[in-house]
Parts: sequence; C-alpha cells; structure tokens
Amino acid sequence: MNLDNRSIAVEGDVNLSDRRQRWQVEQLSESTLQMLADDADVFLRQSLSTPCLNAIRAAQGSWIEDVEGRRYLDFHGNSVHQVGYGHPRVVQAIRDQLDSLPFCPRRYTNAPSIALARKLGELAPGRLNKVLFATGGSSAIGIAMKLARVATGRFKTVSMWGSFHGASLDSISVGGEAQFRSHIGPLLPGTSHVPPPDPRRCPLNCGGVCSMACASYLSYVLEHEGDVGAVIAEPIRATTGVVPPEGYWREVRDACDRHGALLIFDEIPVGLGRTGCMFATEWTGVEPDILVLGKGLGGGIFPLAAVIAHEDLDVAGQVSLGHYTHEKSPVGAAAGLATLSIIEEENLLERSRTLGHELVCRLKGMMKRHSSMVEVRGVGLTVGVEMASRTVAEETMYRALDHGLNFKVSEGTVLTLTPPLTISNEELDLAVDALDAALGEAES
Repeated sequence: MNLDNRSIAVEGDVNLSDRRQRWQVEQLSESTLQMLADDADVFLRQSLSTPCLNAIRAAQGSWIEDVEGRRYLDFHGNSVHQVGYGHPRVVQAIRDQLDSLPFCPRRYTNAPSIALARKLGELAPGRLNKVLFATGGSSAIGIAMKLARVATGRFKTVSMWGSFHGASLDSISVGGEAQFRSHIGPLLPGTSHVPPPDPRRCPLNCGGVCSMACASYLSYVLEHEGDVGAVIAEPIRATTGVVPPEGYWREVRDACDRHGALLIFDEIPVGLGRTGCMFATEWTGVEPDILVLGKGLGGGIFPLAAVIAHEDLDVAGQVSLGHYTHEKSPVGAAAGLATLSIIEEENLLERSRTLGHELVCRLKGMMKRHSSMVEVRGVGLTVGVEMASRTVAEETMYRALDHGLNFKVSEGTVLTLTPPLTISNEELDLAVDALDAALGEAES
C-alpha cells in the first residue's frame, strides 16, 4: 500500500511528489543519484525519509554542503542545531571526554552526568529538578508517560490532534499525526485526543479567533473521564509556530490540578533557547509537572534527551523508568554541558529573541510583495510562514534550495524556519534574500 501521496497534511515534506523528482533530475549529478539509489537499497523504506532529497558531505555552523559542493543555509536541522553544527566547544568537550571516560556501565555513575542533571535542575523553573536521560526524544516521552502512571496510579492520557511526540509506538499513541498512527494497528489504550489551540483548523467554531473553547473542551474531557493521569502537549507548536492564546495554558493547568492529572510539556524541538527563553514553558505562564527535552541538548552532535520532573514525583524507585544502556553517557553529558554553557555565555537567548523578531518583521514586510504569503508567526527563532496552497509552498521550498536555503514544509502549507541561534546577521540577510527570490519565482 502506498501511503506517501495521501492528501492529508503531514509533519514534514511530501517526498514522493513530481516536483521533488523533477528537482532531483535537474539539480543532482548521476553520482549523487546513485548514492540515493544505494541508500534506498540498504535502508528500510519509510515515509518522510525515503527517498532522500540529497546527499550531504559536510555541516559547519549554519551551513550544510552536499556532495557536489553546493552550500545551503540550514533553516531545518531537525531542530538539533541551536549552537550550530560542529561548534568547537562541543567538539572539544566530546574529545576530552573520550580520552578519559568514553562509556559508563549502567550500574555506575559519573561526574559529567551528575553535573548535567544538576545544571538542568538549576535552569528549569520552580521545583523541576529531578532528571533522567535518554538517547532520543521518543524514549524520553516514554519515561514521562511511565512516571505519570506510577505517580498517579492512572494510565489514561489526553493529548492534541496534530501533535508530534516521537515515532515509537507509545509516543505515536499520544501523538496526533495520522502519518505516524495510520495503518499501524492497535495503539496504547486510554489515549484520548482533543483539538489543539489553533484557530486555523479549530473544529469548535472559533471563527478564526481563538475563544479558548478548546481549553474548555479539554477540561470537559478530564472531568468526564475522571481518571486521566497526564495531559501531554507541546507548549508551542514547533513546526507551525502557532502560539496558544494568552491564558490557554493557565486554564489547562488549573483543569489538571482540579482533576488530578499531571501536565507534561514536550519541548524536544522548541527548548534550549529556540523560542528566546531557555525553556518554552516560560512563555506559557505555568509550570508543568514534567518537562521533556531532546534534539539540541547534545549540541547537534550527540543523541541526547532528558526528562525533568517535579521533585515530588521522585516516587518510582521500584520501577525501571528508563535504564537505557547509554542513559548516563559521559560523552553525551559532556556535549550537553558544553551546549548549555554556549547558550548562556554567548547570550543566545537574547540573540534568539532579537533575530527572531527581526526575521518575523522582515517576513511580514515581504507579504506586501508576495500574495501567496497568508500569515507569519513565531516566537524567537521558531517561525512559520503560512502559504496559500500546498503547491506554492512546495515550489517555494525547491526554489529556495536553488538559492542556497534549506527548510521544510509542514502540514502541507507552512514554511518552517528554524535556523541556528548562532546564525550571523549576514547569514540571516542571505536567507531572507533567498526566500524573497524563491517566493517570486514560485508565484510567477
């Protein structure tokens, strides 16, 4: 069954479209096309990843370079490159750690892991100061779900349609992306979903301006289910830049407190400065019970994720919540410590806010010239540009590649722009000019 060309809006690019095939024929050499064929030959095929777009040979700072020598400013990066690619301080921290302690067996602890856990607890708001590590965001979501079950004695969850929390079976059960849930078979029981706080696609008749009926509906579900253990949500939608209206998360937080459910914030793509704050929860005005980090925590090099829980939730000593082989990786912890130091010492939070505001303003200014741009939104350097149609969004993406700018299209019509927080002013100028040119060509 071919699921790749379904008409639903999905998390990432449509990778089997005629436009992609045409771009590859026009732009890629026979040797690169052979690499893509070799990739398809050895890897299991999966939607959104197969066939690959291109082949990369280098990544440094804000740039990636393909095997034919073309360079692209990377406004995609799978949201791992807050500090850019190959930051020398992260690289050096990893090298130094490899020389002393490259691995720590799970029955032991080590100084870098303790230091990183303590640092995250110090940075996180309120009493979020108990930590577990994992090698990826999906695994960290699983840890958070298991902890919520142990702490509350309940197994039910409420999450949002359209959300993404990872690709493992438990994380797609709470996720709301049809691309990951469909044709898999039975998922985890007890996983209810509600509409997200997104007036673009709200089924609750908000009329394009959020009335927070979705918050009331979520509260209604908690009340009538009666035994929900956790609400799992993205505080800010990573791929579209949609920010819930002021007061939404306060209503949700109050509803969780009334009905005995924990609030779990998934900050895997939007944490660590991408929104202009160390944690996206700082924009919400509430404190979750559990916060999940990933992606950029390893400095764009090492796979690393973390669960940061309220200290009162340290109640699962009899259960192996994670106990993963590389859970307390000293090398991963060294990368994480270096990343946090870079964010703080290079003032990347302020830079994210400043450049993000500049980027949004410049993009809104471009709307006067480009009728295909419907809306520009975002917080910090998490920016979404809503386009008038899927066709023009996809065409813009390929035209932008021709001008040296890489980003992805989300939900069919949103240009997702997530550059490194270390991007220079000159590089930002180049990216805006490239997008401006690409839009002009896509509309012609």
